[in-house]
Amino acid sequence: MSIAPAPSVTLDDSFARDLPELALDWQAETAPDPRLLVLNEPLATELGLDPAELRSPDGLRFLVGDAVPAGAHPVAQAYAGHQFGGYTPRLGDGRALLLGEFVAADGSRRDLHLKGSGRTPFARGGDGLAAVGPMLREYVVSEAMHALGIPTTRSLAVVGTGRHVHRETLLPGAVLARVAASHLRVGSFQYARATGDVDLLRRLADHAIARHWAGSGGGGAADAGLPYLAFFEAVVAAQADLVARWMLVGFVHGVMNTDNMTISGETIDYGPCAFMDAFDPATVYSSIDHSGRYAYGNQPVVAEWNLARLAEALLPLLDEDQDKAIPVAVEALGGFRPRYNATWSAGMRAKLGLPEDLDPAVAGPLVDDLLSLLARDHVDSTSFYRALASAARGDAEPARLLFLDLAGFDAWTARWRELGPDADAMDRVNPVYIPRNHLVEEALDAATAGDLDPLDRLLDAVTGPYDERPGLERYAAPAPQDFGAYRTFCGT
Repeated sequence: MSIAPAPSVTLDDSFARDLPELALDWQAETAPDPRLLVLNEPLATELGLDPAELRSPDGLRFLVGDAVPAGAHPVAQAYAGHQFGGYTPRLGDGRALLLGEFVAADGSRRDLHLKGSGRTPFARGGDGLAAVGPMLREYVVSEAMHALGIPTTRSLAVVGTGRHVHRETLLPGAVLARVAASHLRVGSFQYARATGDVDLLRRLADHAIARHWAGSGGGGAADAGLPYLAFFEAVVAAQADLVARWMLVGFVHGVMNTDNMTISGETIDYGPCAFMDAFDPATVYSSIDHSGRYAYGNQPVVAEWNLARLAEALLPLLDEDQDKAIPVAVEALGGFRPRYNATWSAGMRAKLGLPEDLDPAVAGPLVDDLLSLLARDHVDSTSFYRALASAARGDAEPARLLFLDLAGFDAWTARWRELGPDADAMDRVNPVYIPRNHLVEEALDAATAGDLDPLDRLLDAVTGPYDERPGLERYAAPAPQDFGAYRTFCGT
């Protein structure tokens, strides 16, 4: 590791300063031959970085962690977690480093984090490396999620390392540079609680409050008379909103372990993730989710379960008497379902072009009956909602042709049309383009072989998801019938 003369970057290290017990000083492995695969120039500019400098040899060394700006303090973060329901007390960044934090003029912070930068003491036998394909998957899907307006970590760059990675075969290696409001997780609090050090747990909570809610004003966690209860309530609300938004676009995270749930309410860790094709609540894409624990339809329940684990970790801060703390935590956790249902219901009314004040007694059965139709006929949900806007304009055939049960669709459509749906409003919330699984695989296979053109074309489509454009018809089409059953892998 060396001190980089360029690019001109200033990074702070408040996490390492405030919480040294959770920060292990470490450095990235040297990349033999760093080569830029993709750079997010708009994000770079937003962060105050010069894209030209990032493309330079010193810029690439910075993006893989070989050259660290003066004043930066790279660390591997410690955290625990429930993985597929089983608790592991010591996980941590096994192949990642927090380089530091960008500090904006308003005092807000954003982490710069590397993924695939080499083994750390948390690696637990792994090689600490990442292959080109999974890192580009995270780049594509996270930027698509950002374009859809869903809170997410962002991808700044993917840089090939010039090193091969051993998986089922030899694959070219890469490092992802990721940006996030923070990398604080439910697992961070589980780790702090497991130490038995209540002071550490309190400092972690104070750090999170200062990082995410200090400027929220009246009712904010830092200003509340019960700051740690208000903090927990804020995380519950943020996660309820987030998972509802996943569900509205058919996103399947694939690995909702507690170490993959952020305190900020951002989507993190795009491993075996995918967007659902045919609507089916039982959809699972992850090759390791044999029981369907993290199936599409289970995601709200899993999120609530994860938040219960956060509540357990926070009990000493809610009241010194655990018997008093538990009912307080249970009551706060009870806010998850109403918040989730409200966000989901409002989102579904918007997708159907219906007014916000529509009587729930009318909207609820209409939505339930539609979802039953979609599931029964295995309808591609993204195509359906976009085509439904044509039905609101008087032409139901594009949507109708997606169904086998034509009588059922016709009856449902008649009920829906009576409510006067707004087609233009529907087009503003129902995407034309998402990262279709067959197109993602096509782009990743080509990029692994050295051809980045399919990746560039896919990124162009999914980062402008709502505006239909000529020449992009294949990016709006469902997978061909011969695509077969789809499986994703975590990349480790």
